[in-house]
Amino acid sequence: MSGLIWALLAVVLLPYLARIPVARAMNQLGGYDNHLPREQQAKLQGLGARANAAHYNSFEALQLFLAAFAACVASGNTDSSMQLLAWLYVACRVGFIVCYLADWALARSTVWMIGVIAVMSMIVRAGLSVS
Repeated sequence: MSGLIWALLAVVLLPYLARIPVARAMNQLGGYDNHLPREQQAKLQGLGARANAAHYNSFEALQLFLAAFAACVASGNTDSSMQLLAWLYVACRVGFIVCYLADWALARSTVWMIGVIAVMSMIVRAGLSVS
């Protein structure tokens, strides 16, 4: 179970880590505008815009992992296979962010799909263990 909890912590931290390049890009636009940060983010281009998209996507992806995590806990299935799938998802999310920043669109989509398959597999495995 602890492997799942550590994977959950990693997925929860990823949106904040993905925010670091966004803040750097905003600083290059004449300093970080803490009064209207979203307005400033809308003006970002290139790496800054991709970093911002990766940041927001990380929050969106968190919901899917939370559902899978809850399914694992509710079903009582927190075995090593579940933990492996959870860490595969974490690795895919890190890879997704790296690919987004590097502008590797095809690789990003591929890593995203592998991550979705991993997390969906967690949910299906949880459902099967309840039956």
